[in-house]
Amino acid sequence: MLERTLKRFAADEAGATAIEYSLIAALIAMIAITAMIALGGGTSGLFNYVTEKTSAALTMP
Repeated sequence: MLERTLKRFAADEAGATAIEYSLIAALIAMIAITAMIALGGGTSGLFNYVTEKTSAALTMP
């Protein structure tokens, strides 16, 4: 009885797809977070540059 139950449990792949999809989603999230961190400084610098130029243009007489 126990041997048959263990064999059936080992052959069951019902949750394998869900685990695979969750691993893929975690990998995509890690890549996205890494890209955001890497590009965040450049984007922040660009916004600061645009803000400075806009402020300078608005304060000119």
